[in-house]
Amino acid sequence: MNKDKIWLSSPHMGGNEQKFVNEAFKQNWVAPLGPNVNGFEEDIKKYLFTNSSGEGAVAALSSGTAALHLALIMLGVKAGDEVVCQSMTFAASANPIAYLGASPVFIDSEEKTLNLCPKALRVAIEDRISKGKKPKAIIAVHLYGMPYQVDEVHKVARKYEIPVVEDAAEALGSTYKGEKCGTFAEYAILSFNGNKIITTSGGGALVTRSQIAKDKAVFLATQARDAAPHYQHSEIGYNYRLSNISAGIGRGQMEVIDDRVEARRQMHDFYVNLFSEIEGVKVFSAPNDDYFCNHWLSVVSLDKNRTGGISREKLRLHLEKLNIESRPLWKPMHMQPVFKNAPFYGEGVAGQLFENGLCLPSGSNLTQEEKARIKTGVLSCFRK
Repeated sequence: MNKDKIWLSSPHMGGNEQKFVNEAFKQNWVAPLGPNVNGFEEDIKKYLFTNSSGEGAVAALSSGTAALHLALIMLGVKAGDEVVCQSMTFAASANPIAYLGASPVFIDSEEKTLNLCPKALRVAIEDRISKGKKPKAIIAVHLYGMPYQVDEVHKVARKYEIPVVEDAAEALGSTYKGEKCGTFAEYAILSFNGNKIITTSGGGALVTRSQIAKDKAVFLATQARDAAPHYQHSEIGYNYRLSNISAGIGRGQMEVIDDRVEARRQMHDFYVNLFSEIEGVKVFSAPNDDYFCNHWLSVVSLDKNRTGGISREKLRLHLEKLNIESRPLWKPMHMQPVFKNAPFYGEGVAGQLFENGLCLPSGSNLTQEEKARIKTGVLSCFRK
């Protein structure tokens, strides 16, 4: 095997990142504050809050996980509380619940968007309330860039007066009914990890509805230092602010975000075309025009009873031999050893999606030659 590896989702620089980073060095702003941090926050704010989304504010942080942790703190989640969380997601959606000594309550997916099932959500909340444990928050995820059923989920949340935290780590650039993901809840989180739509190497952001909420988040993210000439602390704080260097990378990335989203969507169309004549393979797509998906990762599901015995794992291993990375869908949190004792509500949809689903190379920087290799590799698997 001598061909370069085709990665699932690799960083894609736009060209001007170095300019912002160089300016930071020139001005000696090598710290977790500075012009790039302020500019990056403003860039994200202007990008997200358009149309009727209203006014909002953005706090640039060290990771999406940090943002979710702060969101739960600001919602008053404490030890002994329960937080409802989508089961099919990356562990970072659930881990901050445990950081606070609270307990996750996991909810199944629905097949339309792969996200939080509103029916199972309602059942879970009513059952937890009957047990005297009304959840303090709901974590809903836009999985692989596909918006969750926003209207239905938030309708349930409003009925029981439980705030939603919108995990838009994978969904920058996606919209629901024309509004940007990351603007539907009191708090939302973004991720700029190296494999995301845009990257700051490592980083994230907390999106809030008000400047007051942002200021509180920044206060907590900078060790909760009180207004005093000496170092004084009345609350527990965290070292969660984004560096001015990393924010410079983000500023360059924001200049090309629309191009990156379009390239990912073209990769999705590539797979729709590729699998159009292969029996038993479904390419995960938007259910209707209300959903605009960035297709951060393109997802397929395989029915081995219709593919001639080709399962998700057979295709993954076949591509691996050709130096092409692919990955199973997120293993649901209720199936993870660390959360084995957590309650789960649903009918096993998430487990089936994990068993049959595969993420395929989706980067915005894939070349025509690499696409040809992917196509040849996939077809060679099904022709065996």
